[in-house]
Amino acid sequence: SARAAVVPAYLPAPPGPGCQRQIVRLYPGLLPVRSQRRGIAERHACGDCPMTICYFSAQYLPTVGGVERYTWNLARCTVAAGHRAIVVTSALPNLPEHEIDGDGIEIYRLPVWPVMNGRFPVVKPGARFHALTAQIWAQKLDFCVVQTRMYTQSVWAARAAKRRGIPMLVIDHSTGYMPMGNGLLGACGRLYEQVACRLVRGTGAPFYGVSAAACRWLHTFGITAAGTMPNAIDPAALEQEAAHAPDWRAKLNLGDRKIVLFVGRLIPEKGAGLLAQAVAQLPGVVLVAAGSGPQQQELANLGAVTPGALPHDAVVQLLRQADVYCLPTRYAEGFPTTLLEAAACRCPIVCTRTAGTEELLPDDTHGIVLPGQPQDATVETIRAGLQTLLDDPARAHACAEAAYRNVYAHFTWDAVFDKMMGIINQS
Repeated sequence: SARAAVVPAYLPAPPGPGCQRQIVRLYPGLLPVRSQRRGIAERHACGDCPMTICYFSAQYLPTVGGVERYTWNLARCTVAAGHRAIVVTSALPNLPEHEIDGDGIEIYRLPVWPVMNGRFPVVKPGARFHALTAQIWAQKLDFCVVQTRMYTQSVWAARAAKRRGIPMLVIDHSTGYMPMGNGLLGACGRLYEQVACRLVRGTGAPFYGVSAAACRWLHTFGITAAGTMPNAIDPAALEQEAAHAPDWRAKLNLGDRKIVLFVGRLIPEKGAGLLAQAVAQLPGVVLVAAGSGPQQQELANLGAVTPGALPHDAVVQLLRQADVYCLPTRYAEGFPTTLLEAAACRCPIVCTRTAGTEELLPDDTHGIVLPGQPQDATVETIRAGLQTLLDDPARAHACAEAAYRNVYAHFTWDAVFDKMMGIINQS
């Protein structure tokens, strides 16, 4: 294909003008056999020199999710800064195992077993796996970023980078164990996570959380986070996606009712069912639940409008036109992207005390955080939180403006990328 024709040879990014490459002497056993014979590895020595940064993310676009977009945004920033970005992820049907996308990001998709309907891809060793990974490691990677601590790809990538003497960091995106229930399956899942985290921790890589809550959760595994690497937004991209928006009120036949918006998977852990019951008790208010999942019909039966999973630009446009964004989640979130996007779109927020709220909504002048822990949310507390803002447009506007100023001051991808590059250059 034409796209395959532009795939570069497996070479490191060329050094910048005047850059002297640093020769790093490594201990025997940390490098492949050929490198062990030399006992050295080359690394770029200056911050201005183009580097090759490899992101290992078991989940990636076009799969929809926060980790997927987080990885994509950092990779885009990498390319925009003049570096080379490689993303190593899991194979998906009808997608090539190796390509360069329209953003200039080189993508490798490794063979996997799609456990839990693809929500937990497990690396699948074999001839294709070994051929692809040989290509990846042949490219003189300058730095590796491992997304999330518990996927099998994360464990493999961290240990493989360690053996090759490649510096790395790990970014974690959760505040709880994978939701697998309280029975034997859940116990096995928690045991697996403990073992996986011990293996990744054993590489000596520094860990970062996407929120203060994610950093605290790492203590469960005996890990002290080196700091936060927060989730973020791209102001210019959001403005572009919001441009030329249709009237979603008319498009969804909402009439003159006030709009409460929910975006996410329609599963009990996200709280959409409780939210639909709460909105059903508010006259002149309609819930728009943008997403897909097993609760979709249940929500529709409660009067919610359920357009299904929408493209990202449609979500941004709806956030601009909604009266309130509500996320009553009790899921083990890391830092929900939709909260950041709601703030960036000046949409007033009602949510549970999930990860990221202490940074984004530090007090009740920025939004409504429901009392108690996320699992304490009820139909009554959700309804009361919504009424607080729906009945007081002036307060809703003030909260939206405060959250907007906060997100633009502290949670942009340029700021997060600059922080990551500072860590990389220091390493």
